[in-house]
Amino acid sequence: MLVFVVIFFSGNILVGKAINELPPFTIAFFRLLIAFVVLLPIGLRGAWEFRSEYWKYRKPFLVMTLTGITFFNTFIYGALQFTTSTNVSVLETVIPVVTIVMSTFILKERLRRIQWIGVVMSLIGAIWVVMDGRLLQIAKMAWNVRDAIMIAAIGSWALYSIKVKQYMHLFPTYGTLLMMSVISVIILLPIVIAEWFIAGLPLLDVPNVSGLLYLGIFPSFIALMFYNQAVHLLSASQASVFLNFLPVVTMIGAYLWLDEDPTAMQIIGALAVIGGVMLTTQSVEKQKE
Repeated sequence: MLVFVVIFFSGNILVGKAINELPPFTIAFFRLLIAFVVLLPIGLRGAWEFRSEYWKYRKPFLVMTLTGITFFNTFIYGALQFTTSTNVSVLETVIPVVTIVMSTFILKERLRRIQWIGVVMSLIGAIWVVMDGRLLQIAKMAWNVRDAIMIAAIGSWALYSIKVKQYMHLFPTYGTLLMMSVISVIILLPIVIAEWFIAGLPLLDVPNVSGLLYLGIFPSFIALMFYNQAVHLLSASQASVFLNFLPVVTMIGAYLWLDEDPTAMQIIGALAVIGGVMLTTQSVEKQKE
């Protein structure tokens, strides 16, 4: 499930970059509106039956909605418009580390030493990929002020992962995604209207609509469903480690659709990422046995 999550999330970055002529809140709004339409016939019953549970746990449910659904991808689309893809990719690899640190304090999770080695190995491998092997040059990168948007995205997804582990098992899958989508659409509506007032009405041509349809179905619906289930079966920390695959899958996507040839340094980094993820998850399985 996590492999497909990474593939769909990588597509989210590639498509988001391809249609970034649309402003970020517009992309996020239509993405969630499409997800709402797709989820409505299959999630309405569950949402209605569990309405009392949503109200009972309204505070953590709202936190999950805002961090994972409403603003995480809005931050991603905003960062893709204002900063380099290299900076975004490097910052995304920090998500597992932030999740692990937050889980240590909030969920009292503990990782074995070999698991920490796997996390560090996958993190270094991911940075190696996006830096093309020049690890020592990372401090010299021309960081954009708007990289703060990606920092907000990192914090949002880390907190979302932790809350999913704590509370998602209390709610039905489809009904919960439906509720999160409709709440997010309501929250984003006045913001996107203001965005249109400032930037003008967006151009919804065939490529942009096709991109929005992908974003609304795969990352917004299928990937989240898989990720939530994976967090339930593993842990917030271990599931988030798979996000280190994002630069690797994005590199492959760029090769297939943008005719960009991967370098030897990128291949070495990709192997390090895969090895680190395997080391961490296999350690989890042995621990459970």
